[in-house]
Amino acid sequence: MNRPVAALLLGSFLATGCATTAVPPTVIVANGSLIRADEQQAGRAELLQEGDRLYLHLAGSGFDAGTRAFHLHQQGRCDGPDFTSAGGHLNPFGKTHGKLSEMGQHLGDLPNLEIPATGSFDVTVELDGNASKTLPQILDADGTAVMIHAGPDDYKTDPSGAAGPRIACAVLSPTS
Repeated sequence: MNRPVAALLLGSFLATGCATTAVPPTVIVANGSLIRADEQQAGRAELLQEGDRLYLHLAGSGFDAGTRAFHLHQQGRCDGPDFTSAGGHLNPFGKTHGKLSEMGQHLGDLPNLEIPATGSFDVTVELDGNASKTLPQILDADGTAVMIHAGPDDYKTDPSGAAGPRIACAVLSPTS
């Protein structure tokens, strides 16, 4: 189990005062290698399930410091150098872009990624919705890609958040 999820589970256990309520196990349901446009490996993506909740764990290194958008994209393809083969944001429920949208956000909209001066990051974010509804959308026949963009997401410009070029990509492949 990765450290951020283990800490989350431990925190949940401690917060309940050691109650008898069982914490569901965390399972890696999909994963993939994060690659740059030059096809060099840059990290790892994992889709985690804990009961009916889904989390995306992303770890990488060798990036320029700064705020970067990252999203789930429609197709599980990462053809370089521009990664346009991944299509647009994963949006199976017909929403508009961004958490600031009054109509709700795409399933693929995620919070911005803060990359420190070291160029390395290790983050876990919870995905909106429940696993029983969203997991079939993520692991559908054409798959899903995790994308890192050159700039930050403004959380409102439809359809992509004005995030700029795609700089790294991972195809999420089911683990079983």
